[in-house]
Amino acid sequence: MTGELYLWVKAAHVVSVIAWMAGMLYLPRLFVYHVGAIPGSVQSETFKVMERRLLRAIINPAMISAWVFGLWLAHLGGLWGAGWFHGKLLLLLGMQLIHAAYARWRRRFADDSNTNGERVYRIANEVPTVLMIGIVILVIVKPF
Repeated sequence: MTGELYLWVKAAHVVSVIAWMAGMLYLPRLFVYHVGAIPGSVQSETFKVMERRLLRAIINPAMISAWVFGLWLAHLGGLWGAGWFHGKLLLLLGMQLIHAAYARWRRRFADDSNTNGERVYRIANEVPTVLMIGIVILVIVKPF
């Protein structure tokens, strides 16, 4: 049963990661478009609703479940001592930091106090992709 449980937990982890990454790749695109909206306009208010719902209903729950299922996998698979796993955790710390930045920027848009330009959000949009590539390589290749 333990082998079967491991596969179910792994499947839940992968689904959670996909949902988390989908949101992490979409939210900064919304920010790019939101920068061009006049504060208080119907367009700006629509972006605020979209950003809040995406973060609170998809990104945050997916991040939490990815961590829960991922740590459960680490426990079931005895991965705590693996070098690649430590590397993955380091990259996940980076993902948490960009997630926190996205949440902070969403609050600034909600308060009509955004000071960043479109370029910041275009660059920030690439950070999760780079981190994800590193994480996938570590998990699949296990180079160390």
